[in-house]
Amino acid sequence: MTNYVQATNFATKDALASGNALKIVKGTEINTEYANIAIAVATKADLASPTFTGTPTLPTGTIATTQSLGNSTTAVATTAFVQAAMALLHPVGSIYTAIIATNPGTLFGFGTWTAFGAGRMLISLDSSNVLFDTAEETGGSANATLPSHTHTATVTDPGHAHSTHSSLGATGTGGNALLTGSGINSGQAFTSITVANSTEGASATNANYPPFIAVYMWKRTA
Repeated sequence: MTNYVQATNFATKDALASGNALKIVKGTEINTEYANIAIAVATKADLASPTFTGTPTLPTGTIATTQSLGNSTTAVATTAFVQAAMALLHPVGSIYTAIIATNPGTLFGFGTWTAFGAGRMLISLDSSNVLFDTAEETGGSANATLPSHTHTATVTDPGHAHSTHSSLGATGTGGNALLTGSGINSGQAFTSITVANSTEGASATNANYPPFIAVYMWKRTA
């Protein structure tokens, strides 16, 4: 923008003696002043709803009107607007994750944040499962214990018998003998057989982790 620069100092003419040619105000001097004023005015922005060109530079600390949240126009955003939008995106109760240990309150400039969920993974709430139906409900174990134990097997036998034959005597005359005999069934029915295995396994802990990556987690409390 061009600033107005006065070309003629009209006040100095008053001190000149009468008859001095310089004491006279000339039309060209007046025209020059009006031209300089017109140039300066033409390069100035209007006070109301000005339209800037080029790349305007605002001084540090410039005060402006803060737009309402949800404004999606091209209106300039103030720091208050940005802070309010950030706070809306991170309400009380929200979780923030990062791979740096800096408290979000320091990063964002608002809110009270506390470390959250040390050594635990997040899981989506499921109202139909009693394990996950309440926010901040905890469960699970990092290590699974394997206790020692035995196995017992039972085999059932419906029962069976064994058959044997034996000669009981001989009859006949004239030196002829007829051998006779009868079969005898003998046996024992078994109802069950129990087989016990020796104790297997030993009490110990076993890592029970899915693939994971460690991050810092924070919860906004105020």
